[in-house]
Amino acid sequence: MDKSLIKNYCSTNEESRNSLGLAIDKLGMSARAYDKILKVARTIADLEGSSSIETPHISEAIQYRSLDKKVEV
Repeated sequence: MDKSLIKNYCSTNEESRNSLGLAIDKLGMSARAYDKILKVARTIADLEGSSSIETPHISEAIQYRSLDKKVEV
């Protein structure tokens, strides 16, 4: 999924964007990580039947990303 598709299909509310931005800053993640987290959060939201990505979806996606980073080391 490229940036234009992410923009179209991974809509978030302001609270979710702020949560993701804070996590990216605190954890020192890249812009690529931002996009990957959004894609995972979109999948989580889809599985829950949600039309938009909400803060709990972002939080869960960040947890998966954090686990992924621990495994890579």
